[in-house]
Amino acid sequence: MGAVASVSFVLVLSEFLPVALLPALSDSLGVATGTAGLLVVVPGLAAAVAAPLLTVASGRLDRRHVLLVLAALITLSDALAAVASDMAVMVAARLLLGLGVGGFWAMGAGVGDRLVPPAAAGRATSLITAGISAGTVISLPLGALVGHLSGWRTAFLVAAVAALLSLVLLGTVLPALRPTEAVRLTTLGKALRTSPVVYALLATAFVFLGHFSAYTYVTPYLRQHAHFSPGAVTAVLLGYGLASLAGNLLAGAVSGRSLRAATVVTAALLAAAVLLLTVLTGAVGVVLFVLLWGAAFGAVPLIAQVRVMRAFPQAYDAALALLVTASQTFLATGSLLGGLLTDRHGPTAAFFSGALAVLVSALIPLRLPAGR
Repeated sequence: MGAVASVSFVLVLSEFLPVALLPALSDSLGVATGTAGLLVVVPGLAAAVAAPLLTVASGRLDRRHVLLVLAALITLSDALAAVASDMAVMVAARLLLGLGVGGFWAMGAGVGDRLVPPAAAGRATSLITAGISAGTVISLPLGALVGHLSGWRTAFLVAAVAALLSLVLLGTVLPALRPTEAVRLTTLGKALRTSPVVYALLATAFVFLGHFSAYTYVTPYLRQHAHFSPGAVTAVLLGYGLASLAGNLLAGAVSGRSLRAATVVTAALLAAAVLLLTVLTGAVGVVLFVLLWGAAFGAVPLIAQVRVMRAFPQAYDAALALLVTASQTFLATGSLLGGLLTDRHGPTAAFFSGALAVLVSALIPLRLPAGR
């Protein structure tokens, strides 16, 4: 379980490093801040397409071999990004990352219950998603700190080394994992005709749309709106990550009681935090609501995964592939929308629109049958 969690950690670390490095990337590559935000958009779109296609294409291949190839793609992506000479090479590197992200989330996130006894399945899933929160804890402050001290290339090099270590660990300890059933396009279609799956996907899509409209540009927000120093930005981003980890652990404890309530409360808190940040200027208030934001979003990945897996238990891989497509598509859309708004009106405009989108996600689960 630890090996799979380590790869989920590296995935998040790699995917969101540009968030902490946007000003440096835009200056070095000669592009606007919103354009540099495409480095978050591109892997999201690639992952959205790759998740269902790779799940179907892998057929009855040993999932161990598939996960090793996907982890290798992540390593290659970070290494290529570290030596990229221009925006085109960076985009190519991020496309490789998107393939790894999409395939790994679709097929790796659901293996937890196959590596432990049935009674421990929930804790296993929570451990894998804890890797997400740990990546969130590290990615932004690490990127900000290393980027400030040694440059953005060093930050990607650190990510490449971490990815390589995770690849070696995965290859050493992960057992053979024959798929329980080959996922076909018809399986995906059946999942999309299952109403609880559709509602779960819609709720996840809107919370990702809103969250990443704002989150991608949190560093420019802290620098330009809150006027924090580089050191203060690093500290706040570390606090965000720690709060996210706490939110993930709390979600693991309460999600078994009412996923519906957990989804609504999480989205409402997230929207409130982001919305209040558009009007706050005092340092204490900004820090407190960034922490609340981190705690709220930290619960989202676990809640989303558990919901779709419960809604379509006959084919976890299919449900998770669709979840990856929905979340990554709207991650990319949110980052793109936030970039357009940031370039034209500043980061607070991106925060405001993001908060509204998250509020929509809070309303969707209310239409689900009781107990969902």
